Amino acid sequence: MSALKGKVAWVTGAGTGIGLSAARALALAGATVIMTGRREQLLLDEAKAIKDLGGNVRCEVLDVGDPEAVDRSGARVLEDCGSIDILVNSAGTNVLTRYWDAQTYEGWRSVMSANLDGTFNTTRAVLPAMRTRKDGCIINVSSWAGAYHTKLTGAAYNASKSGVIAMTETINMEEAIHGIRACAICPAEVATPLLDKRPSPPSQEERDRMLQMDDLGQTVLFVAQLPPRACVNQIIISPTWNRMYLGGFEKTSTD
Repeated sequence: MSALKGKVAWVTGAGTGIGLSAARALALAGATVIMTGRREQLLLDEAKAIKDLGGNVRCEVLDVGDPEAVDRSGARVLEDCGSIDILVNSAGTNVLTRYWDAQTYEGWRSVMSANLDGTFNTTRAVLPAMRTRKDGCIINVSSWAGAYHTKLTGAAYNASKSGVIAMTETINMEEAIHGIRACAICPAEVATPLLDKRPSPPSQEERDRMLQMDDLGQTVLFVAQLPPRACVNQIIISPTWNRMYLGGFEKTSTD
């Protein structure tokens, strides 16, 4: 029997990319998965595809940058499902105007709201119930750019993803006594739709060499299936053909 049978997982950013792959992997491993994101029809379509494969999912529209909406969503999940055993924070974004010569306050805030504030909002929403149950697994999708700063991703993204790593570790520092464990997953390049938001999107040939979305879905599943006594604080995962080492990037300036 799956280790996730009877577990409830809340996955943000579940309409596309890593969040979608995580939702699919967790659902097919036996968890009841609540898929949240900002685009309703996309969520409904992807939820149906997972249900057709035998997964148990439900979905609802949510902007994780809205703390009141997050609180309401978390309360609904707890009321309907009885618990939130696994939280996967995958909602995230970046902007085209990511370098200092074109960075705007609005762009900075949109990245911080999704990547860092959203992770804080959902974590704060689930911790009380996890403390009561003395159990809980929080998986935060950070980035290679959070662990190793790179010019490619820009100031806001680097700062937000570094913050996610730091915040994840404070969860382990403070909540271990309540049986709660947290992991920051830090992938290098992953072939997700977010690549289209780069100033010069990579070619299909380069995308084929990158980590694929399902690779990250399986990484999330690995962490979620570990016994409660095991805490993986951080995972850094990259493509074997890692352009962070090998070069070959598109231009990193808006000039």
